[in-house]
Amino acid sequence: MGDHVDRVLRQWAAERPDLAAAPMGVVGRVQRASRLLERGLTENFARHGLQLWEFDILGTLRRSGPPYRLTAGALSASSMVTSGAITNRIDRLVARGLVTRETDPGNRRSVVITLTESGWTAVEDVLEHHVSHEERALSCLNADEQRELARLLRKLLIGLGDVPGGDAVE
Repeated sequence: MGDHVDRVLRQWAAERPDLAAAPMGVVGRVQRASRLLERGLTENFARHGLQLWEFDILGTLRRSGPPYRLTAGALSASSMVTSGAITNRIDRLVARGLVTRETDPGNRRSVVITLTESGWTAVEDVLEHHVSHEERALSCLNADEQRELARLLRKLLIGLGDVPGGDAVE
């Protein structure tokens, strides 16, 4: 049984047999998998009253450990969005009462974002559902295949420059 990318590669082979299109297969599959996974995540979070980006920020604060507070810059770097995007997102989370924003008493030029009790509850309410959803999404792979895929994707991401402290991805 083939996938959508197999059809695309067959078409290229027919039209351009001289083209070594195998990399298109890998990149195309990674892109399609990303879109399909994101669609499923978006639907799952919506059932819990959250958007994907909201969970990303709230989860980043939650996993930072007590006191569940990060500077806006650290939050931006950890949640993989640009500093411009984080400001708007923080504004929206503050309006929903899920986080607070305060000037850092230790550095008046810095802003500190803190998870509120409502934000904590929102993360905790969806977290186990989120993990279960991801388990179902990956259930077509056995445990060894999942570990191997994770290893290969990590190697690819590092090769593409995705390392801690690197540039944020929107």
